[in-house]
Amino acid sequence: MFESLSDKLQGVFENLASRGKLSEREVTAALREVRLALLEADVNYKVVRDFVGRIKERAIGVEVMESLTPAQQVVKIVNEELVQLLGEPSPLNLSGTPPLVIMLVGLQGAGKTTMAAKLALRLRKQGQRPMLVAADIYRPAAIDQLETLARQIDIPVHSEGTEAAPSSIVKNAMRIAREKAYTVLLLDTAGRLQIDELMMRELEQIRLIAQPADVLLVVDSMTGQEAVTVAEGFHQRVPITGLVMTKIDGDARGGAALSIRQVTGVPIKFLGTSEKMDGLEPFHSDRLAGRILGMGDMMTLIERASESISEEDAQAMEERLAEGQFDFEDFRDQLQKIQHLGSIGDLLKMVPGMGQFAKQVDAQEVSSDLKQIEAIINSMTVQERRLPSLLNASRRRRIANGSGTSVEAVNQLLKRFRDMQKMMKQAGMLGQQSGKRKKKRRRRRREPNAQGLLASMRQGRVS
Repeated sequence: MFESLSDKLQGVFENLASRGKLSEREVTAALREVRLALLEADVNYKVVRDFVGRIKERAIGVEVMESLTPAQQVVKIVNEELVQLLGEPSPLNLSGTPPLVIMLVGLQGAGKTTMAAKLALRLRKQGQRPMLVAADIYRPAAIDQLETLARQIDIPVHSEGTEAAPSSIVKNAMRIAREKAYTVLLLDTAGRLQIDELMMRELEQIRLIAQPADVLLVVDSMTGQEAVTVAEGFHQRVPITGLVMTKIDGDARGGAALSIRQVTGVPIKFLGTSEKMDGLEPFHSDRLAGRILGMGDMMTLIERASESISEEDAQAMEERLAEGQFDFEDFRDQLQKIQHLGSIGDLLKMVPGMGQFAKQVDAQEVSSDLKQIEAIINSMTVQERRLPSLLNASRRRRIANGSGTSVEAVNQLLKRFRDMQKMMKQAGMLGQQSGKRKKKRRRRRREPNAQGLLASMRQGRVS
């Protein structure tokens, strides 16, 4: 979403870095480019004016002019001001007596129903017992959509069809939650194409009944500055405690995310990163600022990896590598875990200094290559995956036919696999412990223990 803005800002800073000492005129010219980049990204005009004003005040002062690396100091100031603009992270309010209620509101099409399911899945991973509540009785198939998503992630849903009043549905859901010891209720409320009086009165009534711990406004980032207007309208009638930005993986210009916190005073709590059920990230202003300025986001990458690869899996793989056991089944498992982290392009952008390289990588081509490799491995028998040395010419032809590829592609994969095994051995990753154990066994054979030596001497075998 921030790709265009990120490119322009990085261009400004590279231009500054090419100069030595910065004059006031050079800083002013650079900040003019920053202002234009933000306005083109659809950031609110007042927000841009205040933001650039704060940077200029600091950048033209002693802080930069006497710095040994003035260009880096300007980047540091912009980063700090971006973090302040985006606001401090604010987690969900899960304190209090369960069942706690989280109420999702927003316009129709913003993605409330999908977001409710994503939040439920995230809360369950954190040890909560969530239940979804289908309180949208107006949108066609809204209840069916919520129930379908809930089945995918195995989370209960309370629904009463389209005839019951939303306030009655919420009351009954709260009673059932207390009886069955659910800890969190997620209310999927009705949206409208426009903010109307009837919808607002209904939301106010639900809020009085449920007394939610959090009221989250789900905002479609593709709507640009209209998202800020929507947030202000909701906040006036149903005081919201947090914002959730959806569709940030789209081609929106990003202005809403940079404006909405400053205009409404309400913190952004989550970012919807994809349509997948695990496509949800807690909002961190410092990480998002780092991405915008091309500094990467290693913390998010580490968190994604830890969610995808459990400690037990990592330990098991470490033990297999130590025993010298790395086969095509292990290789396939690792490929699947990597693909689960996200697209290769997105992963590279999170690594500091790899942003420009990520643009040169054809993500679709890489994804296609990974799928082809997986198809080839899946066409092998279990025995062949565990013992690649069995793959003679006839077996390779069979695998190529079964995977819809060529014998040449199978040969290339085998060569890559062998090369990878050699590299792992050279790096000492493969077979370290097994080598130590073999040496230990050889040493034992060469050096008999004391009891064996005594027995040999008694029998006259040793002089």
